[in-house]
Amino acid sequence: MLSHIAIRDLVIVSRLELTLSGGMTALTGETGAGKSILIDALGLALGEKADAGMIRSGCERAEVTAGFDLARCPQARDWLTEQALDDGDDCIIRRVLVREGRARAFINGRSASGAQLRALGDLLVDIHGQHAHQSLLRPVAQRSLLDAYGGQGEQATAVAELHRRWRELDNRWRTLTAAREQRAERLELLRFQVEELAELNLTDGELDALDAEQHRLANLGSLQGTAAALVELLYAGEGALRDQLGRAGTELAGLVDIDARLAETRELIDSATVQVEEAAANLRQYLDDLDMDPARLADVEARLGRIHDLARKYRIQPTLLMETLAERQAELTALEQDDQALGTLEADRDAACAALLAAARSLSDARRAAAERLGETVTAFMQELGMVGGRFAVAVETGGDAQVGAHGLDAVTFQVSANPGQPLQPLAKVASGGELSRISLAIQVATAELGSIPTLVFDEVDVGIGGGVAEIVGRLLRRLGEARQALCVTHLPQVAAQAHRQLRVQKQAVDGQTYTDISPLGDAARVDEIARMLGGTEITDTTRAHAAEMLRRAPDDPT
Repeated sequence: MLSHIAIRDLVIVSRLELTLSGGMTALTGETGAGKSILIDALGLALGEKADAGMIRSGCERAEVTAGFDLARCPQARDWLTEQALDDGDDCIIRRVLVREGRARAFINGRSASGAQLRALGDLLVDIHGQHAHQSLLRPVAQRSLLDAYGGQGEQATAVAELHRRWRELDNRWRTLTAAREQRAERLELLRFQVEELAELNLTDGELDALDAEQHRLANLGSLQGTAAALVELLYAGEGALRDQLGRAGTELAGLVDIDARLAETRELIDSATVQVEEAAANLRQYLDDLDMDPARLADVEARLGRIHDLARKYRIQPTLLMETLAERQAELTALEQDDQALGTLEADRDAACAALLAAARSLSDARRAAAERLGETVTAFMQELGMVGGRFAVAVETGGDAQVGAHGLDAVTFQVSANPGQPLQPLAKVASGGELSRISLAIQVATAELGSIPTLVFDEVDVGIGGGVAEIVGRLLRRLGEARQALCVTHLPQVAAQAHRQLRVQKQAVDGQTYTDISPLGDAARVDEIARMLGGTEITDTTRAHAAEMLRRAPDDPT
């Protein structure tokens, strides 16, 4: 519910802060005092069109901040969580208007768009006035309200889930069916490509090994000649390094007997001799093992040529050939499975459609029964509200099977006849703003326990009524306030006296500037305000006593 609102420099409000609570709150004041300013400010905070002309004269910016307690509004909490704007059970909405530039909006301190404000506002506040009925004129809201009233919410949810499942299967079936010819061509191509790539029989690491072998075979002469020359140099030739190291070792052996410090040097020479002998032996073994078959080079180059030709054909790097084979094989398997599954998929789709239609028809029956009960209930409230002979009905038009949707088969329309003899017509086409307001009030009272929107705002819904009907309107508004928060702008004392709390709107001129102020009324001040509404500018003891009596007759505050 709306817990507080702060307004700064908006129209004729300089500074205003109000703390609000549950129940029914009446806003009253002299004609022209600006009773609707609070409603206008709230609408602005919830995404209504911003206009720089709303900024107070002489100011460069205006600001509205509205705070909401979401403890009893899980839909709004869930929406905020989805939008990453949540802050527990509290929600602070701020709208800033600037004379030069674009208006800005914030939800829980984070920047928000106008669309986000409106989406959140639809979950938090429902405004009812002579020309503003945020939810009751929307077909979706009418259908949801009927389902809630009739207790078929779970049925409606089940139909929506069955429809989602059927659409999923139907879309898949349509996609597979429409692509059957293209799929056949693709299957033929994939089978050829998989066979071609598999025939290559490329193994992991083979490409690197072939590249290394080709490089070696292409340089075979150089490898053989250089290796043989090194054997001569190290071991076999005249003056070979091994012989020279041997002589050096022998000479050092004689010197060690003279100076023992040369022993380490002799050991190094002996070690070098051994290493040279081992190196020469390795080179001889290398020459013995060297493949001298010239046909092998041709085979390797042919294999590499085939690999690179296939890579160019598929416009990929040779290293990706094995990966490409795996991808084509996976796609081929999936398409072959699609072909096999098409028949099963069609049967599943038909079964899902049959289940959907059965559930939708059952929901239609339940809706028609609930529509009759809701029509009778709202019609009865209309009589109490002074619309004698008026009728309310809920039309449930059930379409053919082809029209089934997530909501079922039905188009739900609230219809009304405001006066005897007039035909029923859609609620949205009711001409009189006052009648529309009272019909809206009757619907809200009839479904008060079912609505999910926590705050209801009624802007002069009592226009054109008086006397006993006005008191009934007040009682109905109070009844609404016992289920949800109800804010009511009214000029009738019979309505205001029924409120749990009352706010007085006053306008005054100071130094040539007009200001509006809204203040909560205590018991004594409230008697005076009701007396003013009864008797005009002159308040007598009689009117004051009458006002006190009206307040005493209101039921005890249950909040």
